[in-house]
Amino acid sequence: MLCQLHWLPVQQRVVFKVATLVYQSLCGHAPIYLVDDCQLVTDVCGRKLRSADTRMLAVNRTCSSFGDRTFAAAATRVWNSLPPDMRKLELSYGQFRRSLKTFLFGQ
Repeated sequence: MLCQLHWLPVQQRVVFKVATLVYQSLCGHAPIYLVDDCQLVTDVCGRKLRSADTRMLAVNRTCSSFGDRTFAAAATRVWNSLPPDMRKLELSYGQFRRSLKTFLFGQ
């Protein structure tokens, strides 16, 4: 039924929402408290790394399973798990949402 309505299952819907919030925060269209949680590797480290070209987020270490569910930790995991071509900010918001939904349906 979900496929027929073109709806995502709950787990993938959560991933979709988190990924779109990260995209908005990287573009500067999200609230400041979300923008502060999403830092690219290039912003954190002053050195030139190979991961700088892939637009990966810096991983925040947590000490508990409760900390793993925070936006800062979950957003990093979700964003870094996306394919490199989807992490580009040249995509408009609508194109990103379309390609993300297609990607999640394919999983």
